[in-house]
Amino acid sequence: MKVKIEIDTKTFIRFWLVVIGFVLAALLVYSARDAILIIGTAFFLAIALSPSVNRLAKILPNRNRILSTAIAYVVVVLVLCGVVFLVIPPVVDQTVKFAQNVPGLIDNATQQSSGISKFIKNYGLQPEVDKAFLSIRESAAHFASGIGTSLVTGIGSVISIITASVLVIVLTFLMLVEAPTWINRLWTLYKDKERMKRHKTILEKMYKVVTSYVVGQLSVSAIAGVVAGFAVFVLSLLFTVPAGLAVPTAAVVFLTSLIPMFGAMIGAIFVSLILALNNITAAIIFLVFFILYQQVEANFISPKIQSKRIDLSVLTILIAVTIGIYLFGIIGGIISIPVAGCIKVLIDNRMSRVKAVKTKN
Repeated sequence: MKVKIEIDTKTFIRFWLVVIGFVLAALLVYSARDAILIIGTAFFLAIALSPSVNRLAKILPNRNRILSTAIAYVVVVLVLCGVVFLVIPPVVDQTVKFAQNVPGLIDNATQQSSGISKFIKNYGLQPEVDKAFLSIRESAAHFASGIGTSLVTGIGSVISIITASVLVIVLTFLMLVEAPTWINRLWTLYKDKERMKRHKTILEKMYKVVTSYVVGQLSVSAIAGVVAGFAVFVLSLLFTVPAGLAVPTAAVVFLTSLIPMFGAMIGAIFVSLILALNNITAAIIFLVFFILYQQVEANFISPKIQSKRIDLSVLTILIAVTIGIYLFGIIGGIISIPVAGCIKVLIDNRMSRVKAVKTKN
């Protein structure tokens, strides 16, 4: 039995217009992804800082929102400058010490090279070794020839990062200052009071998702930083590791832990590399310890702090972080979870309305 389906011309045209519209919208979003990332980052920071700014505005005379925003900004800048001051000098110092020790390491390797040379000759490995050295020389020559281009590209990247950072700072400041005015204007556009009330509820839930996530993630990151710093301090008592690395370690792990899922391990690996410049055993012990700590954090600390803040499954979080990182880099990974939480709020609201309509009918 054959079933014949007839589609009129208007429906056919409308269908393809919708498909083309979605494709064009996706291309437009992809083309403007840098601008969207800057605006989205500023919006996320504005929401994250708004509770502190609101509290300051209530305390200050005349509820001066510009002054409260400026104070919040000064505090954030001071914290960031403090982190940079704590992290950069020790890392540079350890790198310089390693560079100073390199000649000694080369001398030791040269003294032991006679045994290696005999081994190569006895087993006829000289042609392979010569090919390896030739390949290294060619790679080095290619790298040297491209240094100029890499330098120009690097300078361009730094300028782009600085420009984007300034735009984010300015946009965030203006969003925090003008947010109450724009929100009040938005609500005056509604004629249907019931609809306005429903949309207010949705926005309040989304706002709570973002602010709760920020507070929870900052708490988890702070605990990870303190634990990592304390571990390095204990290792400094047992091995030849400077005790001054404890505070930079805490700062590095705190910052990298803000990246969901695997940010803390990136920080731990970086710290392990710095420790390896002083003592390999200490570096291995620290890395093993932090891996064990990550299990405790993932199963007890993080669920306890983040419980009911963002009601998302592990699979959803992983998908959101992966998409965020691949589309917008590290910043995308950081803001991906609260964005996914806000999308879930919209989906839950839509499903509840559909259920309500079905129940009513």
